[in-house]
Amino acid sequence: MRVMTRSVEPSVLSDLETVTPVDPLLDDPLLDDGDHDRFSHYARKSDIVESAVTGKPVVALCGKVWVPGRNPDRFPVCPTCREIYEKKKADESGA
Repeated sequence: MRVMTRSVEPSVLSDLETVTPVDPLLDDPLLDDGDHDRFSHYARKSDIVESAVTGKPVVALCGKVWVPGRNPDRFPVCPTCREIYEKKKADESGA
């Protein structure tokens, strides 16, 4: 559990208040369960929009099931999703 604190000058504290030292906040935010692989995944845009409205889980091209909620730009793309997407794209273009 992360605790956010602000620094307080000792002279501002009353006689009954104390300051408990805490570890400084990490630069890298803690991630929820489900972010353990730390990848962005490809899924149908319509499924992602529906999930944003209903909270219904989405199935990625690689098979991962999750409820999108993080900024995908913060993570590298899942290699399996990328491979499947590029293969489908090449098949559609006739290459």
